[in-house]
Amino acid sequence: MARLHELVLAHPRYGYRFQAAILRREGWHVNRKRVFRLWQQEGFQVPRKQRKKRRLGSSEGGCIRRRAEHKDHVWAWDFIFDRTANGRSIKWLSIIDEYTRECLALEVDRTMTSENVLDVLRDLFVIRGVPQHIRSDNGPEFIAEAIRRFLTATDVGPLYIEPGSPWQNGYAESFNGRLRSELLDAEVFENVRESQSLAGSWRRDYNHNRPHSSLDYQTPAAFAARAASASATPALQQHGRIQNAITITQPVLS
Repeated sequence: MARLHELVLAHPRYGYRFQAAILRREGWHVNRKRVFRLWQQEGFQVPRKQRKKRRLGSSEGGCIRRRAEHKDHVWAWDFIFDRTANGRSIKWLSIIDEYTRECLALEVDRTMTSENVLDVLRDLFVIRGVPQHIRSDNGPEFIAEAIRRFLTATDVGPLYIEPGSPWQNGYAESFNGRLRSELLDAEVFENVRESQSLAGSWRRDYNHNRPHSSLDYQTPAAFAARAASASATPALQQHGRIQNAITITQPVLS
């Protein structure tokens, strides 16, 4: 009986027939009927198969079908990973405006939870304003209940791409490629503080000095300035959404 308990714990999806075969192979002189009686006596059951959960996301949330039409129409966010000189991992969060190609936020730390992401988003809403949509993959930080409630409360429509389809978040992937090539692969980061300092410097240079080929070689900041009037949200509506972003943050996290 003790050995049967060990086998059930090690192989919970094996039925009594499988367990009887294993016992006999190990040298126990026991037939299948006896194992069945002991199985019933102990109340063993093979767990029912659980229905697989489908992750959030569809092709409708991809950048091909849902294109940004003006400034602050669609933002995109994503994570990228690197290591400091001592081999420890660091996590980078990038948020971009898909229409203007601006890098709105570039945060780096050892770890980032959904609450950390929410703090960044709240500050950005106050400084920049509130977008109509945010596109992301199905990472746990982006589909967390707190994030989804916050986006709903601020009237931001999340666009989740299909699992395993990074091309549907193409603008974020393209930006991460530039970030990797121009900063992460070019610098040795001694610690997190240095990474944060270099991230701020690179973001400013990317927005204000680096020409962007898809913007007819304008900088993202210059293009955004020209596009500002076309994408302006009515002041009263925008103010109300920003106030929601400030007001509901603490209740969401609690």
